Amino acid sequence: MERLQKVIAQAGIASRRKAEELILEGRVRVNGEPVRELGIKVTEDDLVEVDGRPVREEKKVYILLNKPAGYISTVDDPRGRKTVLDLVADVKERVYPVGRLDYDTSGLLILTNDGDLTYKLTHPSFEVKKTYLVEVEGNPRKELERLEQGVLLSDGMTAPALVSRVKAGKESTSFQLTIHEGRNRQVRRMCEAIGHPVKSLKRIKFAFLELADLPEGKYRYLTEKEIKNLQGLA
Repeated sequence: MERLQKVIAQAGIASRRKAEELILEGRVRVNGEPVRELGIKVTEDDLVEVDGRPVREEKKVYILLNKPAGYISTVDDPRGRKTVLDLVADVKERVYPVGRLDYDTSGLLILTNDGDLTYKLTHPSFEVKKTYLVEVEGNPRKELERLEQGVLLSDGMTAPALVSRVKAGKESTSFQLTIHEGRNRQVRRMCEAIGHPVKSLKRIKFAFLELADLPEGKYRYLTEKEIKNLQGLA
């Protein structure tokens, strides 16, 4: 027997967290009966439906996308803006982003229909590292040390970050920043907190995965070895 939200996640319908929301909203039925309680377990013989559609486990797919700025990292957008799913429109399986990159941020984004892996890669307890190429206004020096020590944001103190490969120009400074948290617009808020707003932001690494020579707006499937290594992180 498996927990209901896990079955929904394994079917590629939603992440486990989103599956829990679907259950609480009364959008899930088991053998024709609506279920609104978390923790319910089902077997292979049970008929599970979400919004009236039977749940069937899909083939798992794992995609690495080089997201351009100007796309949002959601499945759809009420305002009609372009989403990252527009960039993988030819993928047959229903996939969704692992975490988010905000509208103005570009770079490495994983998409999958593996709800269990998504949950683990985005849960704070697993501390999966993400590296960004950051360009900020001005020439911070000692201020960058504050990023390495942690800075106070509206939602609390950040964990210490790693700053490397600093290159200072006349009006801006570029550096690589590695964090393992995933707060909303965290890198931008960290840089604002030290008085040097972000001019451009690109994620270049997620755990051990890198963009390499993948063109912006394009994607590739992860290799079996990469998938296994990702699963090993959690």
